[in-house]
Amino acid sequence: MARDIKGLIAQMTLEEKAGMCSGLDFWHMKGIERLGIPSIMLTDGPHGLRKQRASGDHLGLFDSVPATCFPSAAGLASSWDRDLARKVGVALGEECQAEEVAVLLGPGANIKRSPLCGRNFEYFSEDPYLSSGMASSHIQGVQSQGVGTSLKHFAANNQEHRRMTGNSVVDERTLREIYLASFELAVKEAQPWTVMCSYNKVNGTYASENEYLLTDILKDEWGHEGFVVSDWGAVNERADGLAAGLELEMPSSGGAGDRKVVEAVRSGKLSEEKLDRAVERLLNIIFMAVDNKKTGASYDMQAHHQLAREVARESMVLLKNEGDILPLLKEGHIAVIGEFAVKPRYQGGGSSHIKPTKLEDIREEIMKSAGSGAKVTYAQGYDLQSDVPDERLVEEAKQAAAQAGIAVIFAGLPDRYESEGFDRSHLRLPDNQIKLIQAVAEMQSNIVLVLSNGAPIEMPWLGSVKAVLEAYLGGQALGGAIADLLFGDANPCGKLAETFPQRLEHNPSQLNFPGEGDLVEYKEGLFVGYRYYDAKHIEPLFPFGFGLSYTTFEYSNLVIDKNSIRDDEQVTVSLNVKNLGSRAGKEIVQLYVHDIQSSVIRPVKELKGFAKVDLQPGETQTVSFALDKRSFAYYNVGLKDWHVETGDFEIGVGGSSQDIVLKGTLQVQSTVVVKCIYSRNSTVGDLSADPRGEAIIRDWIRQTPFGAMASEEGEGSEMMAAMMKDMPLRGLVGFSGGALTEEDLDEILKQLNG
Repeated sequence: MARDIKGLIAQMTLEEKAGMCSGLDFWHMKGIERLGIPSIMLTDGPHGLRKQRASGDHLGLFDSVPATCFPSAAGLASSWDRDLARKVGVALGEECQAEEVAVLLGPGANIKRSPLCGRNFEYFSEDPYLSSGMASSHIQGVQSQGVGTSLKHFAANNQEHRRMTGNSVVDERTLREIYLASFELAVKEAQPWTVMCSYNKVNGTYASENEYLLTDILKDEWGHEGFVVSDWGAVNERADGLAAGLELEMPSSGGAGDRKVVEAVRSGKLSEEKLDRAVERLLNIIFMAVDNKKTGASYDMQAHHQLAREVARESMVLLKNEGDILPLLKEGHIAVIGEFAVKPRYQGGGSSHIKPTKLEDIREEIMKSAGSGAKVTYAQGYDLQSDVPDERLVEEAKQAAAQAGIAVIFAGLPDRYESEGFDRSHLRLPDNQIKLIQAVAEMQSNIVLVLSNGAPIEMPWLGSVKAVLEAYLGGQALGGAIADLLFGDANPCGKLAETFPQRLEHNPSQLNFPGEGDLVEYKEGLFVGYRYYDAKHIEPLFPFGFGLSYTTFEYSNLVIDKNSIRDDEQVTVSLNVKNLGSRAGKEIVQLYVHDIQSSVIRPVKELKGFAKVDLQPGETQTVSFALDKRSFAYYNVGLKDWHVETGDFEIGVGGSSQDIVLKGTLQVQSTVVVKCIYSRNSTVGDLSADPRGEAIIRDWIRQTPFGAMASEEGEGSEMMAAMMKDMPLRGLVGFSGGALTEEDLDEILKQLNG
């Protein structure tokens, strides 16, 4: 419906305009009844709807309406399945419509800088290409139902420690290539109705009043059309925030923020035109929600539960399967051990905590899948409320394992180990769970371990078990999904969206996490996750992109459709993938790009394409990827733009970041000339690398004593060439014995820089 938004704004008083820029209460935006502007509701997500009941606590952490609890983002990203993320989004949108929610707060696209971050379970990945791709699909799904999303937390919010006051200090190139890139594609491709700014400072300025982030980049460069909302309580100075591009303050400040905005306009500190533009963005979204509202909407709870089960199956990652112990036979005696089997950890803690419509019991689902042909017994093994080993429970578990043909141990991180609000201090399982695994291994050699956790853990016990299934936080249907995978009713097809280090000390941010006081310096720069492990040749416990299957796949026939392209052209890369086994399975094909020779520091390789293919036994499919400028570019701080250096790039395709099975090479020609400005302190090597300067510098060297020395053969000539490479031009003048003058140097510089 067409509306005269500017006309509505013209009818508002200054106080009404300022009031629109702050919440009505904890969850609602203000409306203006006399102008027909309604109040709309924003509610927490992102892996389920967390709508607060009217009787709930004012902080909005408890007493939510029932909703489908899907696997959290750590698991969903491990599906590497854009279509599945979109399906989840559609389901979430349907549930929002049924509950009259206009905007769902999520997804979270922050990079997993450290495995210790307490909120990693609701973030997608350590890699910005994967993270932004999954976020984009999630947003498109939700918004296809006429419900908005709020892409969060913008930006460089990568820890919970002092998250409301911390200052993330990140160099420009790292910010662009890693932390902002995780949001960029999602904004450009999916246009989330809102973007939520984070609590922290970024390079000294609070995100809530960071004009460079909220206006220069998000609005002007990326073209975001919606509005920016604060994380709840993230506003520092309200008028400064509005001037920087923060349209909506949440929750309600009880009129305090409104008064500051009014005072700023009346004093001339804030222009009323800027306030009007903010209100216009708010009204556009409010009326978008109104026009898309589906009165009397409902959804199929059982269908959504089944979708949650499918998503959980697709997201879980088989990390180890020694001797093909999995899938289990539906016969014999199976001992199920661990309290998680009856009290499952299916989601993370904090503002994303969902009240599920139903919750599956893992033990019961295993018994259903095993059927009458198998005997299933249970032992608790440990107490979830304690870390201290209980000898009685351990002994019961040992006896249960000894009497069975196989033991399936359920282990992981209790709620108190990882949540919004605090970071972990280590990567270990609780001591009582480690003791249990070790004790059971003394009695039983056939152990399958199923993990429930939101982020990586260390596994010193890995050699004591034959199989490990990483179930992450699998949502309300995790029980059936786990049973499906254990017994082979479904084939594992998830792959890690993050690196599992052997030890915490191997993590690249470890020396600078969580920082000192409010200062956290991102000194590892670009080398986050697999980029660091590659560069340092550190073998991880499990690499980025890794995951096993009950079948095997063969890659062949890599074709790059052009030998050379300009950076404003695209190239298509294709290959064949064949299922060699007797079971249907899905393979996640990953494409990485390596700049073979670069003048700037770059990672060894970077993910630039992925696809999930479903293959029947013996079936072959062709997978294709389209690569463009961004596939080869780095962010050039001097140019303030993405730049490709002319040269050769290696295209690698495989099943993980460390399993590259096909390679090819492509030359990319830059269409942008980066002009060098030379000075008297530019080096001989600088000029030698420039076609314009190479002939000049060769002639100059001949006029110095170094010319004859460099022309001689032997060690001396090599040493002289090395010394000359780094000699400044003024040095040539000084060593020329008068053959070259300062005037000659000035003339050459004028010629080169003209």
